[in-house]
Amino acid sequence: MKQRHFDRFLSESFNLEITKIEGDEILEGLITNKTTSKKHPILKGIPRFVLPDENYAINFGIQWNKFKSTQLDSQSGLTITHHRLWENTKWPAEKLQDKVILEAGSGAGRFTEILLKTGATVVSLDLSNAVDANYDNNYGKHEGDLFIVQANIYDIPFKDGYFDYVFCYGVIQHTPDPDLTYFKIFQKVKPGGSISIDSYRDYGRPRFAIHYKYSWRKITTKIKPHTLLRIIKFYMPFWLPIDIALKKLPFKIGSQLLYVFPIPCWNYYGRFDLKYKALLNWAVMDTFDALGATYDQPKTKEQIQKMIESPENAFSEVFYGSNGIVANARKRI
Repeated sequence: MKQRHFDRFLSESFNLEITKIEGDEILEGLITNKTTSKKHPILKGIPRFVLPDENYAINFGIQWNKFKSTQLDSQSGLTITHHRLWENTKWPAEKLQDKVILEAGSGAGRFTEILLKTGATVVSLDLSNAVDANYDNNYGKHEGDLFIVQANIYDIPFKDGYFDYVFCYGVIQHTPDPDLTYFKIFQKVKPGGSISIDSYRDYGRPRFAIHYKYSWRKITTKIKPHTLLRIIKFYMPFWLPIDIALKKLPFKIGSQLLYVFPIPCWNYYGRFDLKYKALLNWAVMDTFDALGATYDQPKTKEQIQKMIESPENAFSEVFYGSNGIVANARKRI
């Protein structure tokens, strides 16, 4: 964190005490709420507004520090994140330069990387210590300016109506109350600003991959995250080749066999152009993602439409996107 980040985004409500600084980087210190006197540490250059025992997203901290660079387009050589962001938000990248973007839920920073390349100022928060992975991946490495905080999406430490854009992908379904989550982040959009979210889709009918995911989650969410990850890392090298072989069978015979052997395996063979080692890495990562999240609450298109309805909307749209359902809105001036 730099002094200018504090001055711009936090100084109105907080006081700053610096205990360790290198150059213009504030690495350690305390941020104190002017109203409540509550103190929050700065550790490794990141203000921390949550304590470990307040955190329902511990599994994501484990996930994104373990698979720090797996989803980054710059590391995979793919354009998965690039296309997902621009095709779904429909934001003109050239108009984001010098704008201020709130990224609510950063993970390891796969979208942070793309947003920063526009030359925007990106304020990126996450509940978990995935912020450390994002910091390592993106801080000081792109044209745009990045400020990272660890904070609860229900208690965002920035003033309302401030941000030109609010971006929240892969997050809402993993929060305790998705509707409240949207309300909280929509408050941060400035008049005339835009927001884009996505959510897992509730199909409203049985679908095999979805069905066995939620059947397994009745068990896996009761397993400690570190233990669950070890289990998945143990069996996946044995099962993934079998899963790939089944996918190659004609007439969807393999899919029928998977009804008999519903082993959790998020296998992207044939979908992404990944070499086997990367395919295995993605399979472990996304199987853990699917089975380990504390909350997993998909929505129907109609539910998302109702969620984003507001008299403050100048424009809104809801559609089926790259990873479920996308909602875009622009706030009235």
